[in-house]
Amino acid sequence: MLGVLVEKELKSILQSPKFVATFAVSTLLILLSIFIGIQEYETAVAKYETATELVDQHFTEVTSFYQVENKVYRKPSVMQIFVSGVNNDVGSLSRISADRDVKLEQSAYSSDPLFAVFRFIDFTFIVQVVLSLFAILFTYDAINGERESGTLKLALSNAVPRGKYLFAKFIGSWLGLVIPLSIPVLIGLLLVVLFRVPITGTEWMKLGALFGVSLLYFTFFISLGLFVSSMTRRSSVSFLILLVFWINLVLIIPRGASMAAGQLVDVPSVADIEAQKDRYRTDQRQSLNKERSLRWRERFSGMQNLSRAERRAFYNQNRKEWEGEDNDYRTEMDVRVAEYNRQTNEALRNAKLSQERLAFTLSRFSPAAAYQLSAMNLGGTNTSIKTRYEDQMFAFRDNFNAYLSKSQREERAEIRRKAESKGGGRMMMFM
Repeated sequence: MLGVLVEKELKSILQSPKFVATFAVSTLLILLSIFIGIQEYETAVAKYETATELVDQHFTEVTSFYQVENKVYRKPSVMQIFVSGVNNDVGSLSRISADRDVKLEQSAYSSDPLFAVFRFIDFTFIVQVVLSLFAILFTYDAINGERESGTLKLALSNAVPRGKYLFAKFIGSWLGLVIPLSIPVLIGLLLVVLFRVPITGTEWMKLGALFGVSLLYFTFFISLGLFVSSMTRRSSVSFLILLVFWINLVLIIPRGASMAAGQLVDVPSVADIEAQKDRYRTDQRQSLNKERSLRWRERFSGMQNLSRAERRAFYNQNRKEWEGEDNDYRTEMDVRVAEYNRQTNEALRNAKLSQERLAFTLSRFSPAAAYQLSAMNLGGTNTSIKTRYEDQMFAFRDNFNAYLSKSQREERAEIRRKAESKGGGRMMMFM
């Protein structure tokens, strides 16, 4: 009996005009989103390779370590084809220097603001918004619609338990919607293979997990539609109730959670943080200049009673020591500024993390938000993408700056040795 009921429900779904429209729209959106995602990924890879080649070319062309300028680019990820997340919101490069903070710049939306207005349509958006709405459209009258047409009494006049009848409705609706809608997903994966997108075994596993999470999310709305349809007598009432549920779960709660977290957890603005760091850097430089002037005044005071030749000899004798002291003071200042910036950035990051945790906790009351967060975690395009790359760039910056500073000192010493060997060493003339 269960098989007969499931078969009846399958035939009802597959033969309905709603299914034809749903299948056509879903196929078009899924294939289009994957195709555009592949094109965007290939474009991003081409830009990344060109940019890194330009950086490598710059290193081969410079003739002095003082001319070195470095940029680090964020490598595109294959998973952004299916889950764009915040991938297009964060920047794609960071400039690496001793006096500049690591900060991702030039996001896709900053260079193309039009896409920031309407956003990209990816697989997760289609599942989260479009397919969940289709699930409601197919199930809002699954029970009460048969009650209104009189077929429910006919079905229950047989020896069919109500639980088995509801379970058959659920199985039939699930199979009738999930299996056909899986076809465009498989075709989309075939497109990925045909375009020779480099996907590793781990990424295939993530795609499988993403599809599984999507099925769970889709199943929730099928169950919700059947539940409301069984609890109401009129299909128009159940449709209105489900539409209100859908608007709140998909649209309002995720955004409301972010707004509530923004009000409850105070996070300093980027402008305030930058102004704070600029003030500290300016104060440190002014203090360094004052100390340097005092040191040189003290050094000159010890040469007042010497002749011109003696002053020149005394200066040449102590020049390296004095320059070394000045460089040490400057290095100490750079270390203090860098440490202050690190602590300030860390405090800002902790405040943002607290705000994000609260927003995500509140938003998880919505299955749509929970699905989106799970999908972004699987795709590696969640909000932590910025933190992960910046942490790696900070570590690289420390090593790069140490190497560059050492190379510049060696280059400066080599220039001084060559100048002294020619008898043209730098001298300070005292009149």
